[in-house]
Amino acid sequence: MKLPSTPEDPTPVSGGWTDVTPVTHRSPKPPHEQTAAEDPDLVDWEGVARSPEFRELLRRKAALVVPATIFFTLYYFALPVLVGWFPAFMERRVLGPVNLAYLFALSQFFMAWILAAIYLRVAGRLDAVSGGIADRALARAAEKGRAR
Repeated sequence: MKLPSTPEDPTPVSGGWTDVTPVTHRSPKPPHEQTAAEDPDLVDWEGVARSPEFRELLRRKAALVVPATIFFTLYYFALPVLVGWFPAFMERRVLGPVNLAYLFALSQFFMAWILAAIYLRVAGRLDAVSGGIADRALARAAEKGRAR
């Protein structure tokens, strides 16, 4: 079935008009269908990733995440290691029926909360930096779009 307004359009009609661009591309594509090459205001995200300020952001994030992950992994696995290799030490009672193993297991909850609070505090600062990087990249893309 051919519609009168687009007689040579090879796009099959399957019930009704949509926002799909005809295969012949006689009209401009809607913005959500443009490829990266067709988008005039495209941000050069690869350039942003190569920028010194973004690399510094990644370095600062890794400086927090890597040591915190290593620390908590060692802290977490210390409990089964200590219970397995030093059971007499971990069975030592501290407060009534509570022994060191129970106390250490309970401390892991607090340690996770402390690490989460530290991460949230640092991540808030890093979010501000990443927001600035993204804003500058978007502004450069907007300038390029107007210059064309």
